[in-house]
Amino acid sequence: MFNYIWPLGLIVISNVFYQICTKSVPGGMDPLASLTVTYLVSAAVSLVLYLVLRKDGTLMGEYKQLNWAPFVLGIVIVGLEAGYIYAYKNGWAVSVLQIVQAAAVAVVLIYVGYVAYKEPFTVKKTIGILVCLAGLYLINSK
Repeated sequence: MFNYIWPLGLIVISNVFYQICTKSVPGGMDPLASLTVTYLVSAAVSLVLYLVLRKDGTLMGEYKQLNWAPFVLGIVIVGLEAGYIYAYKNGWAVSVLQIVQAAAVAVVLIYVGYVAYKEPFTVKKTIGILVCLAGLYLINSK
């Protein structure tokens, strides 16, 4: 059970700090310039953790297994992080942005799961979409 739960805890804690850090990028700083520091630190931490936690193999051996996904993920992460920074700079509240994007992503991923991964599309998921849309309306209405 622990192996099932700890990644969720890591995601939640990391996401809270992610939102705090993203909102705290200096107002006058270009978001893409700040991301260059972010990625240098991320690369260094990833390398250290790989070296400390690896069981077998080498980094070059791991790189031989590369496919398109890590390269596209790098591009997607820039879009994700730059989008958050720009959104905060343009006035989104930290208590609202995360909820709005999570609900929107959840709705889109239900369709992606159905089309790309043959995940079942159920009545409960349809109700969930409607609840997400109602929540988006309520959060964004004044």
